[in-house]
Amino acid sequence: MSPQHKFLLDESRLPKAWYNINADLPVPPQPVLHPGTLEPVTPDFLSVLFPMSLILQEISPERWIEIPEPVREIYKLWRPTPLMRAVRLEQALDTPAHIYYKYEGVSPVGSHKPNTAVPQAFFNKEAGTKALTTETGAGQWGSALAMACNFFDIDLEIYMVKVSYHQKPYRRIIMENFGADVYASPSDRTHAGRAALEQDPNSPGSLGLAISEAVEVAATSGGAKKYSLGSVLGHVLMHQSVIGLETLEQMEMAGEYPDFIIGCAGGGSNFAGFAYPFLWKNLTEGQRAKIIAVEPASCPSLTRGAYTFDYGDTAATAPVVKMHTLGHTFIPPSIHAGGLRYHGMAPSVSALVDHGDIEARAVKQLETFAAAVQFSKAEGIIPAPESAHAVRVAIDEALKCKLTGEKKVIAFNLSGHGHFDLMAYDQYHRGELKDYEYPAEAIAEAMTHLPKVSV
Repeated sequence: MSPQHKFLLDESRLPKAWYNINADLPVPPQPVLHPGTLEPVTPDFLSVLFPMSLILQEISPERWIEIPEPVREIYKLWRPTPLMRAVRLEQALDTPAHIYYKYEGVSPVGSHKPNTAVPQAFFNKEAGTKALTTETGAGQWGSALAMACNFFDIDLEIYMVKVSYHQKPYRRIIMENFGADVYASPSDRTHAGRAALEQDPNSPGSLGLAISEAVEVAATSGGAKKYSLGSVLGHVLMHQSVIGLETLEQMEMAGEYPDFIIGCAGGGSNFAGFAYPFLWKNLTEGQRAKIIAVEPASCPSLTRGAYTFDYGDTAATAPVVKMHTLGHTFIPPSIHAGGLRYHGMAPSVSALVDHGDIEARAVKQLETFAAAVQFSKAEGIIPAPESAHAVRVAIDEALKCKLTGEKKVIAFNLSGHGHFDLMAYDQYHRGELKDYEYPAEAIAEAMTHLPKVSV
């Protein structure tokens, strides 16, 4: 009998609550510090940027946070998303492993990002917010928030990392289609942007720098604008938990349980959204799934960064958190996985890697694209370059099974499609892409600018 390829949940199985890792963290959370005083932040400071409902989610110790019905109704445009068994990939690899992928590319904008964009827009609308600012790397987050703000009639100003602004013009057009204003970062619209351009007129930008611009605009707006973040913060990761919660049910339908849970990691949102519900089972029920976060070797915050306090943005205006970091002034190489070009990592992901609950791996750009092409030839889906990092490690583990003869169950998050990344695929096929070596000197210099925290 041929194996089943697709596992679908109907709308009635859409999760009614998000999973909050705060309830089960095996290590106590570290304080969030004011960027100026380096003292623990107050809700009043955070309320300049975020509505109180999201601040309360950030610090909540509750395991389950109810998903508002208006958010669930919008989720139904694409959720629950399919879990697929990659039977053709298994055959191409000649592996006894069973490979599953959760496909988030079926959302209206083609990625996992609307899972948090919609609730963030909802809670801002509920609080009376009229306009939001944000940053975006590859454009996945900007596209998602532009769609969500359109649904809730909120104005949106987006600072898009300059190298991605030029590499991925179609995502910019999507954002503008939904009514957002999009600016290449660094821009001349902010103090942070002008300072960066003065230092390097040809700066490719970075997520950290784009965050600086978006935060500055919100913080200096006199309350007219709030700020929205697409990754890193606890409430963002929590909103993404719908991915893993659905996958738990779908693996039950498949009659298997994963030995490996794999996701790409830039700021940590899609990785945590997929992995944390399985980590919950590891921490509370004795399950033993090996959980792997995959990052680019050219921006290796988890595998080569220091676990210490650092600013969340380049201009040192965002709160200071304890995380794996390459230094907030580090500008990563211009790889095509723009969503993974962040100097730091979500504090909870960082703490769990440091504690040994999550394994981190770094892979190079060329081997990542090789895996993406192999996957697309077998399964027919062209992955986003970010997601391709997870594909790479899933294939690596399946090939190990081929050598050992073990039938392991491997599950990864295919967090977005690569339809707007075809320039990168074209460069790969032409032999024009290259690997970037670990930029040790640049990172060493950036690490000299870490804040002096006494906590």
